[in-house]
Amino acid sequence: MTASLTLRPSLYEELVPGGGHTSFVLKRGQLLRITDCEGGANVSLLLLNAVDKSERLNLPDTLKCQHTAKLSAGHCLYSDMGRVLAAITADTCGWHDSFGGVLNAAEVEEKYGAGRYQQLRNGFFRNGMDNLLVELGKWNLNLQDLLMCLNLFSQVTVDGDGGFHFEPGNSKAGDYLELYAPMDTLVVLTALQHPMDPNPEYAPKPIQLSWHKVESDGISVLCRTSRAENARGFHNTERLYI
Repeated sequence: MTASLTLRPSLYEELVPGGGHTSFVLKRGQLLRITDCEGGANVSLLLLNAVDKSERLNLPDTLKCQHTAKLSAGHCLYSDMGRVLAAITADTCGWHDSFGGVLNAAEVEEKYGAGRYQQLRNGFFRNGMDNLLVELGKWNLNLQDLLMCLNLFSQVTVDGDGGFHFEPGNSKAGDYLELYAPMDTLVVLTALQHPMDPNPEYAPKPIQLSWHKVESDGISVLCRTSRAENARGFHNTERLYI
């Protein structure tokens, strides 16, 4: 499901290698496309208000106010102030996980074995917790700011007994998701395997980032109108810029 939009040529492009991490401010009115280069990627994502970083992504509110745990095009990613940090305006994958979180160093070693820098150098086994903390530290943030993350390109279903199940093959090579920023949003992400990925080998996949300027905020119509709550979320966000 995608929104109808002609993008200008990209403002900038960046390849994040498997195991890599980055952070940046997605400015109001910009659009970020995140592409799974090879298929089977996972991107653990945090969002914060770039001006007041005490305001950050609230996944429980995001799911509750939109009555779904299957985030895709037409959905908004809400802050704990009821504002829209980003809107999913296009998505060829169709499902992104809100439950799985990230692994820490001990969990990565337990799952994949020892992969230390001393032996593997830049190929050492990274973990989501440390990768995100490294990026948060660049913005004067720390462990207390590491909250629930959204795992892009991964699908986790819940059975009748409340058990979680990872669905392999959810994302194919070339699948992408687009995030439109109605406010200045700090984006923090890392490209690592999902914690529930059954692959016993440490093999995180690369992703491509591209920044675009859109002609108008008409791109957000799909998200504004998909839920009554989203119209109120955009209203709350736009009040910041009156």
